[in-house]
Amino acid sequence: MASLLSLSDADLSGKTVLVRVDVNSPLNPVTGEFLDDARLRAILPTIKRLGSSKVVLLAHQSRPGKDDFTSMERHAELLGVLLGRNIEFIPDVCGEGALNAIQNMKNGDMLFLDNVRGWDEEISMKRASLEKLSQSEIVQKLTSVADAFVYDAFACAHRNSPTICGFGPVLPSYAGVLVQRELDALGGVVDNPPRPHVVIIGGVKSDDSLDIAVNLLNRDVVDTIIPVGVVGNLMLWAAGNSLGYENENYIRGSLGDAFERTWEMAEWVVENHLNKLILPTDLAIEIDSQRVPLSVQELPTEYPIYDIGIATLMSIRPAIMEAKCVLWNGPASYFEKPQFAFGTIEVLNTCVETDAFVIIGGGHTGTLVNQRGVDGKIGHNSTGGGSCLTFLAGKPMPALESLAASAKKFA
Repeated sequence: MASLLSLSDADLSGKTVLVRVDVNSPLNPVTGEFLDDARLRAILPTIKRLGSSKVVLLAHQSRPGKDDFTSMERHAELLGVLLGRNIEFIPDVCGEGALNAIQNMKNGDMLFLDNVRGWDEEISMKRASLEKLSQSEIVQKLTSVADAFVYDAFACAHRNSPTICGFGPVLPSYAGVLVQRELDALGGVVDNPPRPHVVIIGGVKSDDSLDIAVNLLNRDVVDTIIPVGVVGNLMLWAAGNSLGYENENYIRGSLGDAFERTWEMAEWVVENHLNKLILPTDLAIEIDSQRVPLSVQELPTEYPIYDIGIATLMSIRPAIMEAKCVLWNGPASYFEKPQFAFGTIEVLNTCVETDAFVIIGGGHTGTLVNQRGVDGKIGHNSTGGGSCLTFLAGKPMPALESLAASAKKFA
């Protein structure tokens, strides 16, 4: 990964600093109140580091057309409560109101601009080059009243838009505390993890999970891969086990146009790295809304496969307990249904028990960690979701490329 500048590389005291954050949060559809403030809490270390700067916060909530697309006023209020200080909300993004408010700031002041996705360029330029993004109106106007840019929205790092990537070429740009922490943890998994390194891949996004597996296998930085959830079902199928028409058709449908490419990856892993796989040996299916155990030898089945079984959990437990590093991305089951939450919860319990450094890849798995109150017992719970998947798969990250370009120009 190209070198980036961090907040340790500059003294931004007294400077006007644009800070792009990701505080996109679940909201109560009736009252609009926050259902989870985790993303607001995640950016507190960066904001506190900039306590003697003039801080201008840029963020989004949902996107136009969705019910939870709102202004950032409540985000500013809640963040102010969490910080114990006043944050002024500006109902403007880069017009005269926003620019005047920024120019009138004093050291230590903090402004929260309105939803950047209310500005057309933020959505319409997602395929633009870095140079074009830097020439956008929103970037040019805000750059005229700012000294530096801090990027602390790791969950958006795989996206391409003016407020995510456009400031790098025109302002000294720095990775925030949250982004730096994510890169340190996830970079260690990709480059030089403690061994043995165990990777648990699950959930429904089989293509993303196999992209990660293939990347880590090609880098020779993984010792054991444990496929669970829909990914586990796919790998069983690729290893020669018929799942039954309904289950196989579900996998095809969930992947759509990506099925053929994903199937080729699954076959490649089975053919070349079967010795590193721990495949499920038993499963749980749903019959008349009931959980019913099923051995892999009893496949195929006409009923949906929604969980791994007890024998599978017993077979993967030693690998997790003996590991030095565990990366887990994606649930082991359809855990939203209480009778099928067992596998996912038991994998989480084992990850909490092990002495290994455990990294949770965000998304549904990360949410479960927060819900069960075990975040403090996990080495790193990524805020990333899609960006975490993209990073671990070794794919381009536009926000990081912009930060790297800035470091090369301004260092």
